[in-house]
Amino acid sequence: MFEKFSNKSMAVNSEKFDTIIGRTTTIQGTLVLLDSVRIDGRVVGNVESAPDCKIAVAIGPTGEVTGDIKAHRVMVAGKVFGHIHAADRVEFQKDSLVQGDVSYGSIAVEHGAKLSGLILQNKTMEDSATGAQAAIQTAQSVKNPT
Repeated sequence: MFEKFSNKSMAVNSEKFDTIIGRTTTIQGTLVLLDSVRIDGRVVGNVESAPDCKIAVAIGPTGEVTGDIKAHRVMVAGKVFGHIHAADRVEFQKDSLVQGDVSYGSIAVEHGAKLSGLILQNKTMEDSATGAQAAIQTAQSVKNPT
């Protein structure tokens, strides 16, 4: 169930970032993404993508976001002061710091990551359908005991 981490980073090397915010750059305002972004500088404002876009947001070791992040995939090596909603996956590297709630499809946390807030797994349609089917079967068995 738990996989042992080696010295390799969790960041996927095949990830393509069309936009890079450099270490010395500060952006104030909401970033509305159409492509994946790597943030090595500072963003004061929300970072968001459309729900149907499979966009990744990576916060590099020197990166800092003060605002909410909403994307398909979120990888954090730096700091986030705000809520994170990752529709698919969220990853926290060893020196990351997050102060805010996190919702995710799947999660990876390296030893040493600092998370302060609620950590909630997203409900999928399949989970809801399975839960509903189980509730129906339970109700039917109570109604018609065999």
